[in-house]
Amino acid sequence: MSENKLLDLSFEFAVSVVNLVDNVKTPKSSYMTDQLARAATSVGANIFEAQYAQSKKDFVSKLEIALKESNETSYWLKLMYATQRIDEQTYKNSEKLCGNIRRLLIASCKTAKESSK
Repeated sequence: MSENKLLDLSFEFAVSVVNLVDNVKTPKSSYMTDQLARAATSVGANIFEAQYAQSKKDFVSKLEIALKESNETSYWLKLMYATQRIDEQTYKNSEKLCGNIRRLLIASCKTAKESSK
């Protein structure tokens, strides 16, 4: 693991969701799997992009976008579980990792905002 836990976790999460989506066998699920994959991979992409932000405001903005995307990811995970596209254990594991990332993002946004005052 690198020195940036948030980057590492978001990448690990994106890989796990890509694998999850690739294993969904239920017909007519592509609209959900596409949305889930886009939201989940966007979390890490925005965190990665924040590392090269042009300003503190830009940094916070990228993290806040990642936070929104993590929230959307939770929605798609919940929907896929509720419609039996994924099993309970997959849902719980994915949601737990997403929740951990979300908590780190909230703390990071708060810290960055406070340090810019």
